[in-house]
Amino acid sequence: MAYFDYTSAKPVDERVLEAMLPYMTESFGNPSSVHSYGFKAREAVQEAREKVAKLVNGGGGTVVFTSGATEANNLAIIGYAMRNARKGKHILVSAVEHMSVINPAKFLQKQGFEVEYIPVGKYGEVDVSFIDQKLRDDTILVSVQHANNEIGTIQPVEEISEVLAGKAALHIDATASVGQIEVDVEKIGADMLTISSNDIYGPKGVGALWIRKEAKLQPVILGGGQENGLRSGSENVPSIVGFGKAAEITAMEWREEAERLRRLRDRIIDNVLKIEESYLNGHPEKRLPNNVNVRFSYIEGESIVLSLDMAGIQASTGSACSSKTLQPSHVLMACGLKHEEAHGTLLLTLGRYNTDEDVDRLLEVLPGVIERLRSMSPLYRR
Repeated sequence: MAYFDYTSAKPVDERVLEAMLPYMTESFGNPSSVHSYGFKAREAVQEAREKVAKLVNGGGGTVVFTSGATEANNLAIIGYAMRNARKGKHILVSAVEHMSVINPAKFLQKQGFEVEYIPVGKYGEVDVSFIDQKLRDDTILVSVQHANNEIGTIQPVEEISEVLAGKAALHIDATASVGQIEVDVEKIGADMLTISSNDIYGPKGVGALWIRKEAKLQPVILGGGQENGLRSGSENVPSIVGFGKAAEITAMEWREEAERLRRLRDRIIDNVLKIEESYLNGHPEKRLPNNVNVRFSYIEGESIVLSLDMAGIQASTGSACSSKTLQPSHVLMACGLKHEEAHGTLLLTLGRYNTDEDVDRLLEVLPGVIERLRSMSPLYRR
C-alpha cells in the first residue's frame, strides 16, 4: 500500500501513543478534581498546553483545547464576533477558507453581521490590496488560512498583518501549515491561530485555538467553564497529552521532515506533469512541501482515486471534510477553474511514513490509469 492522503488523516506517532497510554489506565483523573489524581491530570494538561504554545512561539497568549480544528475555527469566528459586536459587525474572510470558517461566517451573516469574501488569484493567493481597500472603522475580524489544505498555496499572512496594523483582529487557520512550514504567531501577527492535533501525528478529536492575551472571545459551548471559561466540558486528558507530545516532536523534527517531503513532492510533480494535458493547481513555488494537486483533462478525479485504490494507492480529490459531495471544490472555483476542470482534480499529500518506493509505485501506476480512463471518456479525442 502507498498512502498519499495525509491531509485527510494521519496515523498517530508511536511515541505519541506511548505518552497517552498511562492517562487512559493509570492517571485517569479529572483535571477539575481537587485530589491527587485530579492534580496529576491538571498538571499534564498544563504541560501539554505549554508545548503546543511553544510550537508556534505563543508565549504571548493562551492555548484553549477543543475537539478539533473545526471547533477551534468556530470559537475564533463566532466567539470573537459575538464578544466584539459592539465595536462593529464587518468581517473579511478569504474565499478559499475551510468550510469550518466559511459556514460560521455564513451563520454570523444571519445574525446581522456583514461578511465580505476576499478574492484570490489563479494560484489561490488572497488579494491583499482588497483587504486594504475594504478595511473600515467597523471591521472587527479578518480570517485567512496560513496555507490552503487543498492546493497547498501559502498565503501572505505577514503582509496582511501589516495592512491590518491592529485595526482588526487577525485569525489564521494554521491546520495545514503547522509541521510543514514555520509557524510563529509573532512573525505572522496572528491574534488567534487554529491548530489540529492529528495534522501533526497526534490523536484525532483534539485541537486548539491559540489566543493572544489582548483578544477577548465569548464561549460557544457552555457548561462547567473549563479552559478558562472558553470551552466547557471535561478535558480529554489522554488526547491532550498526546497533542502535547506531538507538538514536542514536531518542534524538533519538522524542518528536516519538510525538506524530505519537498524532495518527494517535486519528484512527483515533475513526472506527473509529463502526462498529456495535466496541470498543477496552486502556486508553483509558494506551496506546502507535502502538497501535490493536479488536474487531468477529460476525466473525473473520483474515477482516478478509485482506480488508484484498486492498485493499492490511496489519494483524494480535495478536502476530506467535503469530498463526499458532488459539488466541485469551492477553492478551485475561486481560483477561476471551470466545473469540468475542478472535477478532474487529484490531490496527493505526503507524510512522515512515505518513502521513495511509494513514489516509484505511484509514478508506475498513474500514467496507465489516466490513459485507461481517457480511453473510456467520450470527451477525449487523440
